[in-house]
Amino acid sequence: MSILVTGGAGYIGSHMVHALVDRGERVVVLDNLSTGYDAVIPGAATLVVGDIGDGDLVDKLIADHGITAIAHFAGSIVVPDSVIDPLSYYENNTVKSRSLIAAAVRGKVKAFLFSSTAAVYGEPGVDLIDETVPLGPVSPYGSSKWMTEIMLRDSAYAYGFRYAALRYFNVAGADPKGRTGQSSKRATHLIKIAAQAALGQRDGMDVFGTDYPTPDGTCLRDYIHVSDLIEAHVLALKHLMAGGDTFVANAGYGHGFSVLEVIDAVKRVSGVNFPVRMAPRRAGDPPSLVADSSRLRSITGWQPKLDDLDTIVGHALSWEKSLAGRNIQR
Repeated sequence: MSILVTGGAGYIGSHMVHALVDRGERVVVLDNLSTGYDAVIPGAATLVVGDIGDGDLVDKLIADHGITAIAHFAGSIVVPDSVIDPLSYYENNTVKSRSLIAAAVRGKVKAFLFSSTAAVYGEPGVDLIDETVPLGPVSPYGSSKWMTEIMLRDSAYAYGFRYAALRYFNVAGADPKGRTGQSSKRATHLIKIAAQAALGQRDGMDVFGTDYPTPDGTCLRDYIHVSDLIEAHVLALKHLMAGGDTFVANAGYGHGFSVLEVIDAVKRVSGVNFPVRMAPRRAGDPPSLVADSSRLRSITGWQPKLDDLDTIVGHALSWEKSLAGRNIQR
């Protein structure tokens, strides 16, 4: 099997590349390196620096490498940025995804994995979110991903196209073997920011909103270890390549932690009591997002192995420490 991984030099994509290479698959990475890092890509993978919106390039990669599956991780992911500059998100996440899907259809690619998000649900108002909850994104980021899901649905109907869209909740942690993790200096994920504060790389951190309708007033999220998430992708790909039906499914653990609980975990695991400042809410942040991933488990047999907040935090801290001695950030 030959697999094209878009955004394979990024945080989640690079974990997928390692997982596929570990399994002996042939992997081609397509990444423009605007936020990704070639240093985290294993030597056995082929890196092509380019844009997913370049249809001619993608057509050539599919033909030259005999691509049988695409795992699509490329895109912009910062919710507040999408509120400030929505058109760039619709360009990068939706328009370019349309181009990639079209290339997959032209090239008769057998399976397509899409990195979607819980942001498509907006503010669902339920304790546990399953796939029957009505979609209603409250940010351009969520809308841009929802639009791509719609394109995949319609393409599957029209062209006999098979895909799996996994709606991630809050991805965190790093490769337990220390090969890759969140590498950007511009941290936007809570656990990475807290880890940087614990390591003295920033002068504390802010908590955005303390008046949400949650037990301690801060946002509640379902934090999934990136390695468990990637295992779900590998199983989804196996399902599709074996002729399994298209599906959309949530990827999370089914329980949440508040912002303050996560900060306490980072302090506990690191042994550092760093400063925490309270700040107003940010636009586009729902109070609570917790996954019901029963569908994913039923279809793929997925069984997470790293469902422990301290383990997630420990791997994130280890990666941040390793970054201090590696010249891969910018």
